[in-house]
Amino acid sequence: MYRRRVVITGLGIASPNGMTISEFKSSIQKGTSGIRLIKQLKELSFSCQIAGFPIYKEEHLNNYFNSVELRGLKATGMEYGVIAGVDAWKDAGFYVSNSETPLWNTGVIFGTGILGVDKFREAIYKVDEGNVRRLGSNTVIQTMASGISAFLGGKLGCGNIVTTNSSACSTGTEAILMAYDRIASGNAEVILAGSTSDSGPYVWGGFDAMRILPYKYNDNPTQASRPMSASASGFVPGSGAGALVIESLDSAQKRGATIYAEILGGTINSGGQRNGGSMTAPNSIAVQHCIQSAIKNSGIYPEDIDAINGHLTATTKDSAEIQNWCEALGLKGNDFPYINSLKSMVGHCLAASGSIESVATVLQLKENFIFGNVNCEDLNPEIASLVPRDRIPTKTINFSPNIIAKASFGFGDVNACVIFKKY
Repeated sequence: MYRRRVVITGLGIASPNGMTISEFKSSIQKGTSGIRLIKQLKELSFSCQIAGFPIYKEEHLNNYFNSVELRGLKATGMEYGVIAGVDAWKDAGFYVSNSETPLWNTGVIFGTGILGVDKFREAIYKVDEGNVRRLGSNTVIQTMASGISAFLGGKLGCGNIVTTNSSACSTGTEAILMAYDRIASGNAEVILAGSTSDSGPYVWGGFDAMRILPYKYNDNPTQASRPMSASASGFVPGSGAGALVIESLDSAQKRGATIYAEILGGTINSGGQRNGGSMTAPNSIAVQHCIQSAIKNSGIYPEDIDAINGHLTATTKDSAEIQNWCEALGLKGNDFPYINSLKSMVGHCLAASGSIESVATVLQLKENFIFGNVNCEDLNPEIASLVPRDRIPTKTINFSPNIIAKASFGFGDVNACVIFKKY
């Protein structure tokens, strides 16, 4: 079946280490961490008292919300998603439409794991106190999962698909592939794709209770997130949002848009929680199948991949992920691509991780570099037996990648892998 070529024409970010694309690019090139001590977590007796979340002044929101929309706004995921989404839209050369006619060929696919947990908490207290009439008119949009895509769709006047997907840590990468499929098949011209995640103790508390977060780095936050390291002791929670304007090549060329990269294809699948897969562990056969299917779908060969942006969360599963990449690609030793993990600098941004990491991946293609893996000087011996040390750089290197594979693997044994190419 004929598929149209699909490209990326806009980027937006709300990351723990950058609120603009230029700031974010500089941070990942320099290895600047956005992980910090959170006093509230200490006061609440969390074992892990550190996290990564976007930092900005309250008045910054005036650039994205009007006074009515700001009234009672307590959904951090909504804030992050709107900031990233609107910035990506403008970066692509579009404007916020005031037309009464919807943009029929333009849509939004913006995922989240949970939205408005602080607003929901506020609502519970008011209802229990008998103050239901004081909830405010914007409570529903802040607490429904599709509130983020609905808000962006209305802000931009989109008349095509406007929806929210939710697949745990795979959400952002899945949203990109959903947008790609819709445009490649001719059902849309432009889609704003991305994902967001709330921040705060009510989001991160469950993970702290599972004892899968590091607790020995509260006095040294920037050292805590250690993907592929021998001393890795769990993932650091994070939050934020990433957004990409995905567009048909024909549309982008007609309007003379700047093109960041091309999307060649990809695959979404599940391990069915079989063969070792569970709610929290991946089915390795399914992971390998996802990677191989993404390569086949993209019309490339494994050896065409210059770099991998992995899921790599700084847990015991890191070595298993590297093993899966080796098996899926059939490449080991010096033939293995460069591989890195953004989580060393921002933590694990949960549902937002795939989109934030995809923005970082696209920037590497556009700007000709591979960012380093912070806190990975002591490479895990199991990984070292599979991949040469120089394939896992600890500092940013000048390199011009042509093709990068980006993968995300989520709770529930769900997987997504997308293939980006330099344009």
